[in-house]
Amino acid sequence: MDYKSIIQDIQQKRFKPLYLLHGEEPYYIDLISKAIRENALEEHERDFNQIIVYGKDSDVLSIISEAKGYPMMAERRLVFVREAQELKDIEKLESYCSAPNASTVFVLAYKYGKLDSRKKLFKEIAKNGLVFLSDKIKEYQLTDWINAYLRTTEYSITPKASALLADFLGNDLSKITNELDKLSLLLQKGTTINEVHIEENIGISKDYNVFELVNAMAIRDVPKALRIVNYFSHNPKSAPLVMVVSNLFNFYVRLMRIHFMPNKAGDYVAAQLRVHPFVAKELTQATKIYPPKMISRNIAFLYEYDLKSKGVNNATFSESDLMKELVFKLMH
Repeated sequence: MDYKSIIQDIQQKRFKPLYLLHGEEPYYIDLISKAIRENALEEHERDFNQIIVYGKDSDVLSIISEAKGYPMMAERRLVFVREAQELKDIEKLESYCSAPNASTVFVLAYKYGKLDSRKKLFKEIAKNGLVFLSDKIKEYQLTDWINAYLRTTEYSITPKASALLADFLGNDLSKITNELDKLSLLLQKGTTINEVHIEENIGISKDYNVFELVNAMAIRDVPKALRIVNYFSHNPKSAPLVMVVSNLFNFYVRLMRIHFMPNKAGDYVAAQLRVHPFVAKELTQATKIYPPKMISRNIAFLYEYDLKSKGVNNATFSESDLMKELVFKLMH
């Protein structure tokens, strides 16, 4: 069951006695958790019937005792365990989960990891309640995810602006939605968000960012690439070396894959790399500049400078110096 269906059931007061919300992506866990807290009880019922505890500050016996309690002047009781991954001896909850109290909605919000599906606790929750796995979204899916999210808010976004957000914020959906929600407060509904809106309201430069650096290197525009790297040296938080290395590594890996594809047609390349067709076109053009031998050399450079940035065989060069030297080598 996807998160939308789960939330729809919750809003219609169709509750399970047990919920395990687990996985690496906290965004969906937070959405479902919020829906449960807002709908399980009326506001006047919460003082006596809502118990919210944190895993690291709780013990299993106390939690079971609360879950076995009966509601006071309400239809149900809510027992919510936040940061359940910190709960010591969590497996001991299996005795309760094998026969849960029908008048209690019991929630385990287990973030940044997965509860072992081989454990009896997992199996009891799956049998008697609901298990939701919240996986991290893949990087290649981010721009589509941003577009889909904005459609629900009556906004749209240009491909470049979407790529800027994805490159700068990564696949942290909570950060992305926070920034998009800020824009929705500042911009009129129906607006198509562009890179100028991103620069003026979020602070990501439309000209000096990792996305533009990769584009400059794709066409071997040395002056532009060095201008961007010089900007990074004066604004270290805008693009740390680890972010630059990661993006360039992905760029060169994609080029290498294109070199060995049996079909270089735009639609085929886009489908294989799972990127937008215009991105596939730009990457295919870049393969004319970067042959396989050069790509292999550049990937070795990225590995070397990643280690240097962590202090391996480097005692004197700053991150800024390493970045300038790396970018120069990659294009020569």
